[in-house]
Amino acid sequence: MLEAHKISYAHRKFSILDSIDIAVANGELLVIVGPNGAGKSTLLSVLANEALKQEDAIYFKKKQFKDWDIKELSHNKAKFSQQNNPDIPLLVQDIVLMGRYPYFNSNPNKEDWDIIGETMKEMDIYELKERNYNTLSGGEKQRVHLARVFAQLQNTLGNKLIFLDEPLNNLDVKHQYNIMETIKKFTQQGNTAIMVLHDLNLAAQFADNVLLIKKGKVVANGNPKTVFTESIITETYNFQCTICPNPITKNPMVLFGTINN
Repeated sequence: MLEAHKISYAHRKFSILDSIDIAVANGELLVIVGPNGAGKSTLLSVLANEALKQEDAIYFKKKQFKDWDIKELSHNKAKFSQQNNPDIPLLVQDIVLMGRYPYFNSNPNKEDWDIIGETMKEMDIYELKERNYNTLSGGEKQRVHLARVFAQLQNTLGNKLIFLDEPLNNLDVKHQYNIMETIKKFTQQGNTAIMVLHDLNLAAQFADNVLLIKKGKVVANGNPKTVFTESIITETYNFQCTICPNPITKNPMVLFGTINN
């Protein structure tokens, strides 16, 4: 689905990413984790063609981004950004409808309205559809933009790719799990998701593979059981942790701090 070779990135001579190789398969959920300032969001932006240099070798479906038709690319790839405009004087449904802009010229058709309706239900914002966006809470605004991004990729094409930069910000526990279930269902349909998360336990529970980075370099890359070990996590975050099995999924569970018996 996506391959990147020797990805480096610097800003004002300050190195942010250092020679990262990455390969993501069809149907895979890859979660990028790491301490603050590790370069997670920058890596996601580079992979999504938002901060790409001419010499970067990134291939999406075996084609470089420069070789894609822009409209065709928008039907195959979408990105949810961590930063969204907090002041948008529109109704919720009109913002979600933005995700369908690649599919119509002037007026949306019934299929577009049906798709945004289903997507708003999926994100638990359907009852907010006629609310002014500026009256919503932070978590509600987050789910509006997630609905917009997922609405963009509702089509008959296969093997689509979504990038998500900290999509769980401002969400309560219930909605965090609902969003992760939606993303997992998306990948189980043969699509691919690459996302940045801070919650290591959600990463362990849902990810097929985890990319752990620190100071712009790859620390570990593999399935959660391979990456989430006590020595790797403690050294990377410079904070003592304990690893124990999740009683439900049997995947590793990361507990930070000193554990007193």
